[in-house]
Amino acid sequence: MRALIQLAYFICFSIFLETCLCKVKHDQVLAITVSSQEHVEKVQNLTSHNETALWQPASPNYITTNSEVHLYIQSTSVQFVKEHLREHAITFRVLVENTAALVAMQIRNDTSDPRSGGVFYERYHSLEDIYYWINKTSREHSDMVKVILIGSSSEKRPLYVLKLSGKREEEVNRAMWMDCGIHAREWIAPAFCMWFVNYALAFYNQNTEITEMLNKMDIYILTVMNPDGYKYTWTTDRMWRKNRSENKDSYCAGVDLNRNFDANWCTKGASDDPCDPTYCGQFPESEPETQAVAKFLRSHKDTVKLYLSIHSYSQMLLFPYSCSYNEIPNHNELFELVKEASTKIRRYYRNNYKYGSGAKTIYLAPGGSDDWAYDLGIKYSFTFELQDRGQYGFLLPPSFIPQACNEALLAAKVIALHVINKTQ
Repeated sequence: MRALIQLAYFICFSIFLETCLCKVKHDQVLAITVSSQEHVEKVQNLTSHNETALWQPASPNYITTNSEVHLYIQSTSVQFVKEHLREHAITFRVLVENTAALVAMQIRNDTSDPRSGGVFYERYHSLEDIYYWINKTSREHSDMVKVILIGSSSEKRPLYVLKLSGKREEEVNRAMWMDCGIHAREWIAPAFCMWFVNYALAFYNQNTEITEMLNKMDIYILTVMNPDGYKYTWTTDRMWRKNRSENKDSYCAGVDLNRNFDANWCTKGASDDPCDPTYCGQFPESEPETQAVAKFLRSHKDTVKLYLSIHSYSQMLLFPYSCSYNEIPNHNELFELVKEASTKIRRYYRNNYKYGSGAKTIYLAPGGSDDWAYDLGIKYSFTFELQDRGQYGFLLPPSFIPQACNEALLAAKVIALHVINKTQ
């Protein structure tokens, strides 16, 4: 009798323990292997669930057979999604077991004093800290840095561009543009813009390549092109992609700023549904952020020779077109440039970057800033997709920032020095 009581107690305790453990859940990211058209449709249906966020590809329309899909799932839906995948014999693996732990790692020490030295650039920073850093950098390096207000966001946050110039006596008629953070959740992008500025100022007259760049061209840097969305990822939804404008006749907010430029606007590869992550907006340049960048570049189109847009993730060096499969006239030249940059990254950092024209390397993506800049007349136009390839995705830990930024810096140097040489 005593043995039966003990057994019953053990069973009850086990059930209680299992129940408690089941309640300890975290948001997860799954890598899903799509191997048939039936799988495509099933996974597309899953992505429409409001407790999921598609990491890769950017839109359900891009999901194809023989591809891998990275899907972020809130804790309350993890079990449902996994069971649904098993039911339909769709293979998957867990990419990220506990997203909350990675987010906590990304925001740790954010409130540290920005005067604390080099470690500052090995962390992610809130929008407020980035604005503080912009003002501090311009004050401390007034001989090389100028702040230009080019406009404001839909929620009236300023769009600050840093103009970097070498200590030279004569003006130059050549410039480079770089924007970061057009997609809110891609935190490594603003981190790179900050890293680049710090490197340029710290190694001017020490590193021959950055010295030549600053002496022979002005460099315009928009550290956060989507400040409203970036702020929202820090306060409300870490996975947010678009800006935060209100959409008429829809409860869904935001426009994908990289589908809002006038480059085959809202054709295949973009969406006219405000609830879609690749929503193109009501018309080209409908968003104040897009308008501000386009207006500035139009007014500087005779001097801006190089356009760089920094994104993540997937480790790619891309050039136009993304909005069509057509080859641009200088396709071969740009192809050789990104090939050289990719080769050097592999040689120095043991990391592989795919390269090529956007549409052929990833997928059709109309309304992109790099295609628009190219059509404006900036014949050296590129998009960098930084680390990684999916192990951490948009939740890249801070420890990866130095190498990710050094890889992008190397590629930027290769391309910029080529452009200087070709536009003498």
